[in-house]
Amino acid sequence: MKKYQLLIFILVGLATTMQAQIQNNSSSNHANKFEQLGTILPTPNEQRTASGAPGTKYWQQRVDYDIKCELDEANNKLTGSETITYFNNSPDILHYFWMQLDENQHSTVNNANYQTQNTIPQQATDKTLDRYQEKMSDNGYGFNITKLTDAAGKTLKYTINKTMMKVELPVPLKPGQKFVFNCSWNYKLADRGDFTRFAGARGGYEKFSDGNNNYTMTQWYPRLCKYSDETGWQNHQFTGTVNLH
Repeated sequence: MKKYQLLIFILVGLATTMQAQIQNNSSSNHANKFEQLGTILPTPNEQRTASGAPGTKYWQQRVDYDIKCELDEANNKLTGSETITYFNNSPDILHYFWMQLDENQHSTVNNANYQTQNTIPQQATDKTLDRYQEKMSDNGYGFNITKLTDAAGKTLKYTINKTMMKVELPVPLKPGQKFVFNCSWNYKLADRGDFTRFAGARGGYEKFSDGNNNYTMTQWYPRLCKYSDETGWQNHQFTGTVNLH
């Protein structure tokens, strides 16, 4: 009988300890905040050591941008063109590029828009209803890609997927090679003071009482995504600043 009592005592003690470990870090998928990270961190390799420092065969991609742009203050519109030179320093053969079109966050057509499930509140103004109606059509915001060509002027094939753009390369880009291409674009700037439409906008303009605008330009040009040994192409959608409920 004493052996059974001892066993029950041990089992209760283990359950209590595990419960305490979970309470240490209740928001984590793991029970104990002092848990070792050996099974979570990526396996060390020639590119990255166990400490996360660059390994003996570490590499990093390089992208050069030559950008020309014009700000139309009367219409709050930005127009630009860029020559992009991509250096493939990786050991991989690349067949396409992924580019980020962050400004599409403000578009009703190309906004990622999967990060929220907001519904119409019980009390709403006519402006609030107008915003919901606007979302059912193209509000005209986001990148307009007017040209995408290689260095010789030949049109490149591309696919826009919300805030991302996939560019097909005419020939595979081998390690050690570079690829030069041109991209022309424009977009309407967001009014950061219009909180019902552009809440959390990182870039755009702010109106002042004297009639002038303060322009705060962030993530304002199409740019290459990160390509690395641990994840390959970064191709997650850009969701901006949002409040998740």
